Amino acid sequence: MPFQERSIVSDREEFCRLATQPGAKVRALCRRWGISWTTAYKWIERYRRGESLEDHSRRPLSSPLMSSAALEGEVLAVRAEHPCWGGRKIRKVLENEGMAQPPSASTITQILRRHGRLDGPGAGEARDWVRFEHEQPNDLFQMDFKGWFDLPGRRCHPLTVIDDHSRYALDIGACGDERRQTVQGRLEALFRRYGRPWRILCDNGSPWGTAGGGEHSKLSVWLMDLDIGVIHGRSYHPQTQGKDERFHRTLKAEVLDGRTFRDLRHAQDAFDAWREVYNTKRPHEGIGLQRPADRYRMSQRPMPDVIAPVEYEHGTTTRMVTINGQIGFERRKFQCSKAFVGKRVALLPTDQDGLFDVCYRRHVIRRIDLRHDVVKTVHDVSEHTSTLSPV
Repeated sequence: MPFQERSIVSDREEFCRLATQPGAKVRALCRRWGISWTTAYKWIERYRRGESLEDHSRRPLSSPLMSSAALEGEVLAVRAEHPCWGGRKIRKVLENEGMAQPPSASTITQILRRHGRLDGPGAGEARDWVRFEHEQPNDLFQMDFKGWFDLPGRRCHPLTVIDDHSRYALDIGACGDERRQTVQGRLEALFRRYGRPWRILCDNGSPWGTAGGGEHSKLSVWLMDLDIGVIHGRSYHPQTQGKDERFHRTLKAEVLDGRTFRDLRHAQDAFDAWREVYNTKRPHEGIGLQRPADRYRMSQRPMPDVIAPVEYEHGTTTRMVTINGQIGFERRKFQCSKAFVGKRVALLPTDQDGLFDVCYRRHVIRRIDLRHDVVKTVHDVSEHTSTLSPV
């Protein structure tokens, strides 16, 4: 994925940030991004010297003689640039941009209230949150479509992918549909740039599965072929994907509300610009007011050029999935999934007599109970949360 003209400055910043992380392999990263190593080292050197790769505001943020009116002006300037940010985020931004002693979050909230910049019930009030978080970047990605919105003559379907640990927004795609080919193309480009996660959490709807039944799809089989575990959230429980759902609310408030777009290209440009702000400037309350870029590290699992063939240990009982999505076992037929037609699956006994796991590669996709002729879909969802996490 070489530098694109529409976002060349933000791409340079993201590349340099990833390339200067401890243990980063610059030439491998160059191959992922499709740039020469000579060009890469030129920008890395500028980045390390602290030279700006884009036009930043140079307004002064600290002065021993700064008056109260000037201080309020700085607060209101940040609020004007980011109308959805509250006291804690604005304070962290002022601190990040060099203000020696920024006012407290409560003081900033009072400034905003005094100038009529807070609206809505409970604005500026503290809230209690219950959430889970994976320990390392790339342990789990959350992925979903946000609800579509109209464009002239067509619709835009925003596809979002975020890292669970860091909240880093890996992709916000302005897609013209929700087909498997569209999602797979975006994911392939993402994996080539950032590497592969260990697991992806998605819902049960198309193109990830069959709504309501937790059935796998051709897209989830492709992910398993890449050694990426697929987790389907519980039906009618969007809070399972709480971080992505909350991300959608922020995307709507800060990008979509009150705006119209000419076409998909116009929408994509807006998404790319905001993704840079979200990842590198916007303090995230769910991670202690750090920025997602402070916590994200690229995956050490590159996208393979060729998918390895399916192999199982010698002596393992295997079956080929038939055209109707079934397998034969112990003189009986069991429904597997039509997504695996033509694929070979393994049947592994569990610690309970008569109970077998149906596995594709290393992933458990079904459980067969010979005692009752029952086939159960496996939902590998250990992440349960009672509410949406802050973003």
